[in-house]
Amino acid sequence: MSLLSRTSRRTRIALASVAVGGITLTGLPAGPSFAATPPVPATSSVSVSVHAQAEPVTPSEVLRRAATWLTANNGSQVPYSQTSVWSDGYRQDCSGYVSMALGLWKPGPNTVELADNRDLTTPVTLNDLQPGDLLIDAEGNSNTRHVVIFESWTDSSRTAYSAFEQRGGHGTDHRILTYGLGTGSEYKPYRAVNITDSEILDDPSRSRTLPAQR
Repeated sequence: MSLLSRTSRRTRIALASVAVGGITLTGLPAGPSFAATPPVPATSSVSVSVHAQAEPVTPSEVLRRAATWLTANNGSQVPYSQTSVWSDGYRQDCSGYVSMALGLWKPGPNTVELADNRDLTTPVTLNDLQPGDLLIDAEGNSNTRHVVIFESWTDSSRTAYSAFEQRGGHGTDHRILTYGLGTGSEYKPYRAVNITDSEILDDPSRSRTLPAQR
């Protein structure tokens, strides 16, 4: 083989190698770039944000909404049910009722989530209770857990309070309660995070003529 032929052959091989290398080098960045930034699933972040967000609401609006279920059933209270949903889309149990009053998502979180989810509520003390706050018993099972909406103290002694609740065997009720006031009670006070202000709707010393708890 002549020197010219050998030189031409080496040149062709070198050019081919450079061409292949160029393709490889050009193509490499694109592959790892996609692999390093996989799409983030939208479902988890969307569901959390939808469930966590609620429109701001005043204490008076919470109480106004709570009162609507007292007569929403053709002039009577909405009946209690852990499985049924009322015409407004909210579950007909205590936590569904509270969710309706607070304007949370439908059909509403359960009692345990109302107590545990810091995107929904924050603990307060009994002395700090204000209209629209909640007293929640999140212990036990679905037949023992309960939540009520605080309205006001019956008098300055703070030994009882008026409240709204959705209770088994009756439905929506507005009455005098003492849940959470005894030593060792499983009822704990909470405030919804979407409550916008601390309106004082009633004088704590003002007595109310509501039926006592039964």
